[in-house]
Amino acid sequence: MFTRPVPFPTEDDFADARAVVARHLTPTPLVPSPIRRRAWLKLETFQPTGSFKVRGALAAMSVVAPERPVITASAGNHALGVGFAARTLERKAMVVVPETASEAKLDALRTLPVQVVTHGETFDEAEMWAISRAEAPARDIDLISPYNDPHVIAGQATIMDEILAQHPGDRPLTVIAGAGGGGLLSGLGLRASQLTSDERPIRIVGVEAEASPGLSTAVEAGRVELVEVESTLADGLAGNLEGGSITIELVKRHVAELVQVTEDDIAAGIRWLVKRQGIVAEGAGAAPVAALLADLIPDNYLDGDVVAVISGRNIALDTLGTVLRGDDVAHEG
Repeated sequence: MFTRPVPFPTEDDFADARAVVARHLTPTPLVPSPIRRRAWLKLETFQPTGSFKVRGALAAMSVVAPERPVITASAGNHALGVGFAARTLERKAMVVVPETASEAKLDALRTLPVQVVTHGETFDEAEMWAISRAEAPARDIDLISPYNDPHVIAGQATIMDEILAQHPGDRPLTVIAGAGGGGLLSGLGLRASQLTSDERPIRIVGVEAEASPGLSTAVEAGRVELVEVESTLADGLAGNLEGGSITIELVKRHVAELVQVTEDDIAAGIRWLVKRQGIVAEGAGAAPVAALLADLIPDNYLDGDVVAVISGRNIALDTLGTVLRGDDVAHEG
């Protein structure tokens, strides 16, 4: 399996990411939740693209030379982040999407100044094409991976800083977030390891779609092992990982637990957020709530404050309607 040499994020990467995110984005709300005692929701649904992915995209694109175009592969939210960053930083970007990409996300992507290329039926195929294009002999375009990139990881880590600024305290803190390629978990986990203390230990729990166990399989094996990816409501968590992804080691070192939610769990999480808190979330965004509702988070991680990262809102309206009615869902991705 082809692997690229990708470094781990440095202290300078984290500092640069915090600076660029603070310059271009407003901190997203942290709101209390009735899902359990001392629980809060970090609403990345309030980002201008509807997803946390814009953080990493801004951080990664800000360190690319202005004259260099970038290429990325994405099922949707990372593409929207790259498009936002391209417009904000006045850069050129090409986005490779699979034929199965969410129509809700594609509609939003078409409003941004990026070249959209459709390749393959799955995210894995789109990603491999983007990597091969960036690695071609001409080397005339730079790759920004949705997860296997130190600057993307550092950008996602800014969520951790915001949570601590918005909710200081002395109780243990558990942050629960979706697990796809591991970029978000890597950022949260690595930053938490820098900010944790005896007075306030910070633990990170990842929530994976049962239909796409690529990350947990790789963490357990210590390397990428291709898994079958089934259709899932959490299309933002679907897909295998790039060979040699640095997120595997970072998740292994810094994430306390990985749990899996079923499609029924995800649908229940989406419904709960709408009906109990008036929040629209896509499947990946609802995954942490799904895990809490299904009692999948170990009790020893629930003895203090709990923050569920609601990572995105970009769900097709017909899919949302189907989930809210409780009908069988034809998945987006």
